[in-house]
Amino acid sequence: MSKEEMKIGEISKPRFEFRSFGQDFEKAAFRMARLSAPVPEKVWERHSDEIYILSRTNDINNTKIRDGKMDIKTYVQTVDGLEQWNPLMKGSFPMPVAVLRDEVFPAFRVDMPDLSKAEYSFEEFMDMIEAHPDLQAVRVHKQRFGYMVNNTICETGYVLINGARVATINSESTEVEDIKKTMADTGLTGVENINYLQAIKRVTGMINKPLAN
Repeated sequence: MSKEEMKIGEISKPRFEFRSFGQDFEKAAFRMARLSAPVPEKVWERHSDEIYILSRTNDINNTKIRDGKMDIKTYVQTVDGLEQWNPLMKGSFPMPVAVLRDEVFPAFRVDMPDLSKAEYSFEEFMDMIEAHPDLQAVRVHKQRFGYMVNNTICETGYVLINGARVATINSESTEVEDIKKTMADTGLTGVENINYLQAIKRVTGMINKPLAN
């Protein structure tokens, strides 16, 4: 079976991903940029502001809000240290109570708050998050530089997590071996794989563990 050609910004089969967070990936980022195939100008540099919703009782569902839209991904499996995530739900505000009751709060794996309205605005939803003892909203700004190495979608960048600046680097593809080759080519073999959910929990102190460097 032929491998799928990865294209930045386009939907593919569920991808595996290596990502890490730390203070300095300068050498690996330099090699990634030099090894990259040409990429569309729209991914040369991207900025976004997002809100991640952390749950103290959940590490398998990753929830973020960007441009007023909610996106939840769920962990599927790990193969050779690389994680695979699938979309779980997407939604917009105002959000129907049925979606919050049947999809969103079950994904957090926390006690359900009182849901007495037919729908909830973004502000009302954030008020519920603020009031819940097991949930925390974290503001994240991303500055990302896109590349393509060994037919894997790559990026380097800097992330502000509630204002704390950390570096990140990643490679993702439907093909595990292509990611492993990219990691070897850029000097990332052996670097800890840390997803966004874990990184944000470490930076905010919800998990007592350092980043990769």
